[in-house]
Amino acid sequence: MHVSDPWAQAVTLAAKLDFLRQPGAYAEATSRVDAVETHMSWVFLTDTCAYKLKKPVRYAYLDFGSIEARHLDCDEEVRLNRRLAPGIYLGVVPLALDAAGCLQLGGAGKPVDWLVQMRRLPADRMLDQLLSSGTVTRAEIDRLACRLARFYAAAVAEAIAPAAYRHSLAGGIEDNRRELARPEFGLPRATTERLSRFQLGFLHERADWFERRVRQGRIVEGHGDLRPEHVCLLPEPVVIDCLEFNREFRILDPLDELGYLALECERLHAPQVGRWLLQSYQLASGDVAPVSLLHFYQCCRAVLRAKLALWHLRDDGRHPPGKWTATASGYLELALRHAAAAAS
Repeated sequence: MHVSDPWAQAVTLAAKLDFLRQPGAYAEATSRVDAVETHMSWVFLTDTCAYKLKKPVRYAYLDFGSIEARHLDCDEEVRLNRRLAPGIYLGVVPLALDAAGCLQLGGAGKPVDWLVQMRRLPADRMLDQLLSSGTVTRAEIDRLACRLARFYAAAVAEAIAPAAYRHSLAGGIEDNRRELARPEFGLPRATTERLSRFQLGFLHERADWFERRVRQGRIVEGHGDLRPEHVCLLPEPVVIDCLEFNREFRILDPLDELGYLALECERLHAPQVGRWLLQSYQLASGDVAPVSLLHFYQCCRAVLRAKLALWHLRDDGRHPPGKWTATASGYLELALRHAAAAAS
């Protein structure tokens, strides 16, 4: 199918959303359908499953403008997420027009879009909810750390030169600095400049640490977006919603990714849970690294999250602007805290 086909162009996003909000659209019986809008998708929740429809958006780092591109990304999302969530990602389902010109999910017809189908996870077992209720146990975090240790140990080391790895990190630091300095965001210039100077200086002064991580084969293709809302603490923990649309963003040091999850636990007022995770991972993996390197990674992640929060100001009409400004400020405070810890 080519996206210029008139019958495909004629089916509007509004028509797709209206259809997918109806319980009768789904093969499985459901008492209701809840629709949740995210930055890049619409998610439709039935009693037992979740269906993700990608928005036809274009950004510098992704292009979902065509049906083919969305289909390919759905395939990648399923393939990649089955690494840490086996049995959860059921497949990719077409949204099609039947012979009578009616929309149907699955079955025969001409595809006008594609959705990722997942088993629905229990909301009360998601890590962000457990952090909020204060009911996370050390044993649950131990199991998560062991699961992640096995995942990283099985990953193939990236064939990247130490200088190229440092260059990639430096590029991200410079990009964050440029974006946060934009006048539209109104951030204190001194804070963002101070953070970027620290990060670039650390990268230069501790070049041997980064080289050692590369030489040890620590740089792998990871999850890319390891946050509490993506972790479900079942008896065998699963991690969903990896960053599927850009492989470059998944090439990382596990210490960076785990530090990110610990940072998010800290932001959600549960720093002890983050410490449990890092301690358990070290025991399970045998990966011992300087504590200052961990704080460096966390500082960089906090600045990145501040930037992403502010980007929402440009295209998110669902939340008041103050939400994103406050979120960015909170991340910058965390970045300063971890910069100080890395330098000590």
